Amino acid sequence: MSQTETAEKPTRHSLIEDAQGIAYGSFMAAVGVQLLTHLGFVTGQTAGLAILISYATGWGFGPVFFAVNLPFYWLGYKRLGLAFMLKSLIAVTLLSVLVGILPKGLEFGHVHPLVGAILVGFLTGSALLALFRHGASLGGIGIVALYLQDRTGFRAGWTQMIFDAALFACALMLRDWQTVAWSFLGALVLNLVIAINHRRDRYIV
Repeated sequence: MSQTETAEKPTRHSLIEDAQGIAYGSFMAAVGVQLLTHLGFVTGQTAGLAILISYATGWGFGPVFFAVNLPFYWLGYKRLGLAFMLKSLIAVTLLSVLVGILPKGLEFGHVHPLVGAILVGFLTGSALLALFRHGASLGGIGIVALYLQDRTGFRAGWTQMIFDAALFACALMLRDWQTVAWSFLGALVLNLVIAINHRRDRYIV
């Protein structure tokens, strides 16, 4: 094998690189959640479920998000392995802690909903990209979707779409339709960021 081929061959991330990537992803996701809740927005997946529970009960997002994700770690371990499960647990724990700490050092004033929706999508999208590229996630429905696809053949994308549709329908009972519409735009931007930039064949693991 030539030196050029050796230099171009992908290698695994080091422990320090994984730690930095997970820390970055968790921190940026926490900023995204703080902006999202500042605007009264909702989102999809388990983060969206935790936010709706938080809005309905007044409980803090961090503890709710941590608790909501607990049932998914076993599936994550069975479907994607121990390393993925542990990294995801670390990421979810960091996010749950950071959303309680960040307001002490970061506050938002006036943010137009259009700007907020796009910024939330970009912030959260970049956070998830960092976590995905370092073998972690923020837990949740995606794991269940993959599990159901393996067991039943029902496409994972459809499972996630049905879950998110149900979340946004429930959101209409807690938020006005304009806020839900802006929230949908933010979720769309987030998904576009992931769809365009998340390519396993282009990056080291």
